[in-house]
Amino acid sequence: MPLLLLLTAACSTGESNKDPIFSAKFQNEKRIDEEAVTKRQLRDAEFLVDAASRKMQLLEISQIAQRKAASADTRFVAQNLAATTAPLLRELQTLAQQKKLVLPTGLGEEQGKQVGELTALNGAAFDQKFVDLLGSITNEDAEAYDDMSEEAYDGDIRALTARQLPILKDQHTAGETLQDKLKP
Repeated sequence: MPLLLLLTAACSTGESNKDPIFSAKFQNEKRIDEEAVTKRQLRDAEFLVDAASRKMQLLEISQIAQRKAASADTRFVAQNLAATTAPLLRELQTLAQQKKLVLPTGLGEEQGKQVGELTALNGAAFDQKFVDLLGSITNEDAEAYDDMSEEAYDGDIRALTARQLPILKDQHTAGETLQDKLKP
């Protein structure tokens, strides 16, 4: 019930107009502070927020790439990326719900800007920007998961990171392979 109250309070104070990632982190931090939970648990909550936001961005760019990519290889990687990322996001959402943590409902401001820049491109420039974004997001994701697989306070989060990390590494490798194929 406190989660519902937090969501209601956040919406009524204009919190919903802010960056979704900031909003989720703010709500989680407020709940954790009120419950006198440790800083390590706050780090776990921030990890879940950031991991979910990266998954949402990967889904967004992969859906755009399936429609706009110039290369069949890029469309293929985008299709596989969407197929592997959606279940990872659902698993994150389920765990966050069990832990009574709030996840972002949309892309953050910087992520939205990156997606907008990608969408504005066509042809080979689009494919190159897609693979660059894919590489940076999957690299950041894999590093965060690798850290949290050992350092998360919560055992369920450690287990989740251990399950998802091999998939993230495969996604990153697919991006690197695509990068090599797109080189002139």
